[in-house]
Amino acid sequence: MNVRYFAAARAAAGLDEEKFDLPEGATVAELLEAVLSVERPEPPAGTPPLPRILSRSSFLLNEVAVRDQSAVLGPDDVVDVLPPFAGG
Repeated sequence: MNVRYFAAARAAAGLDEEKFDLPEGATVAELLEAVLSVERPEPPAGTPPLPRILSRSSFLLNEVAVRDQSAVLGPDDVVDVLPPFAGG
């Protein structure tokens, strides 16, 4: 599974994307737990920590909004992390 980070999530994660190898039948929630288990450097000043960003983010599964974190993932799936955006 590939996770892509956008905006503040990218800053807090310290990278644009990363790959996770989880067991067959893993869910979005389990993937997010794996994301949070990675030891990361402190985010830049003014950037909230990644756990707080994830708690407020929206997620896309293969470019389709997913609200149910019990959705099952496949090994080639892509999950995008979209923190709240301001502006308009």
